[in-house]
Amino acid sequence: MGKFFISILKVIVAVVLINLLASFVYTRFDLTEDKRYTLSEPAVEVAQKFKTPVIVDVLLNGNIPAEFSKLKAETVQLLESFGSKNSNIKYNLVDPLADAENPQETVAQLQGLGLQPANVTVEENGKVSNELVFPWAMVNYKDQTVKVPLLKNKLGSTAEERINNSVQQLEYAFADAFTKLSIEEKKSIAVIKGNGELDDIFIADYLTTIRDYYNIGAITLDSVATNPQNVLDQLKGFDLAIIAKPTEAFTDQEKYVMDQYMVQGGKSIWMVDQVNMEMDSIYAGGGEAIAIPRDLNLKDLFFKYGVRINPVLVNDLYFTQIVLASGEGSDSQYNPLPWFYYPMVFSQNNHPINTNIEAVRFQFTSPMDVLENDYQKTILLQSSPLSKTDGIPRIVSLDMINQQPDRETYTNGNQPLAVLIEGSFTSMYKNRVKPLKLQNTLEEGPENKMIVISDGDVIKNQIRNGRPLELGYDKWTNSFYGNKEFLVNSTNYLLDNTGLINIRNKKVSIPLLDVKKIAEQKTKWQLVNIGLPVVLTLLFGLFFSYYRKRKFTT
Repeated sequence: MGKFFISILKVIVAVVLINLLASFVYTRFDLTEDKRYTLSEPAVEVAQKFKTPVIVDVLLNGNIPAEFSKLKAETVQLLESFGSKNSNIKYNLVDPLADAENPQETVAQLQGLGLQPANVTVEENGKVSNELVFPWAMVNYKDQTVKVPLLKNKLGSTAEERINNSVQQLEYAFADAFTKLSIEEKKSIAVIKGNGELDDIFIADYLTTIRDYYNIGAITLDSVATNPQNVLDQLKGFDLAIIAKPTEAFTDQEKYVMDQYMVQGGKSIWMVDQVNMEMDSIYAGGGEAIAIPRDLNLKDLFFKYGVRINPVLVNDLYFTQIVLASGEGSDSQYNPLPWFYYPMVFSQNNHPINTNIEAVRFQFTSPMDVLENDYQKTILLQSSPLSKTDGIPRIVSLDMINQQPDRETYTNGNQPLAVLIEGSFTSMYKNRVKPLKLQNTLEEGPENKMIVISDGDVIKNQIRNGRPLELGYDKWTNSFYGNKEFLVNSTNYLLDNTGLINIRNKKVSIPLLDVKKIAEQKTKWQLVNIGLPVVLTLLFGLFFSYYRKRKFTT
């Protein structure tokens, strides 16, 4: 017996020594196959910038549905990983509806802060109920607060897919929030004016969103005619140029200034309509209007970089809806109806820009040809396989809503609608007569990036009561699309030097319990988890008692 007690004592001493050592040396091991608890290097770098406390309030405490419990656990694990890299990062679990005297008023206040709840249908023991959950986190640093959406909804996704999508974007969502709070010197974005681009109110939500990351200014190309050098010098003070739905042709002089801006390192996002057609024109024309080409004098510029926007319309069986009124006066009814010229474009998830985003809504868009040249080109968005192109000029009429589409004609699908171009940019005016004289021009430039989108309305937010609505929200059908996320991701990718946006490519897989199987096998597993340990304990006790009696009786 003495040897037995000595062995026990050795074990106790060893455990104490291990715990003492662990108090001085701390490390974490990620044994998951997808390494979802291992932070990416860019995320670690941004987390380590904070020298004072960062408090993250996670609004997922209290009695929440099972799928959100998993999201809560993954969020906590991630924040603990961030905390292991910087002890200033701490978190609290908060139940926003706990102790609320007037829950409806509290919900309204949270919604007023932009925290939209998720309405979850819960089925338990044959009973169905609806619960409101606020899947958000609030990151607080000094006097600043950034909202972080924890739930990632995608059209048609199952509960398991929704949680997987949400967990997959958590690291980027928090790293992005930390970036907003730690930016010391913002890059600058120029909104190009002077060629009939969208008014500011129609791009207000996009500009408001990116204002957290970047400084924003306007550059008018009208002055190129009188002082082109000054316009180029001003442009070179900006890191990115946004060209949002120009409707008037660029002069050769304006085009040369933009060419030199891009060749000398300026990033750009071009959102252009090659066809002149608007829903307002159809309504004003009594239900029909003529679609005609729009000449912006940009064909040779885009051709130089390897894309060509064709002056035709994409007609897609994966469509979004428009709303038309039927009846008169108080008897009017508003019905959502299919509109084949408004494609619903799903991402291929082939790039950090488009990974895990909701479907993007296009309006009267045109297809692009992607040409062979020295630049690397990535098709970010394309029409569905069940799409075709309609030539112009043509009459576009609301009557097409009542016509059954001939599916056999939809054989010209997968048309590129948004293309990323990367490489060392060469001036389109190389070895050509220049339209004007500029100082310090370049014909061969450094590595650069640009994005061409064949729809100017992709950035356009709707208006209600004179105020801009959220980009991607359709007030007529109450639907949300992924336009804003796509454009913000595009902007961040073009201007990101840290590789932070590449975190969006991280793949994780969260196995979830089968709710139906749980209900069917509930009794069985209760017996296994509760009854089996008791039975084993009794059997062990009986065996040990029998063994002692037999050993010490003789």
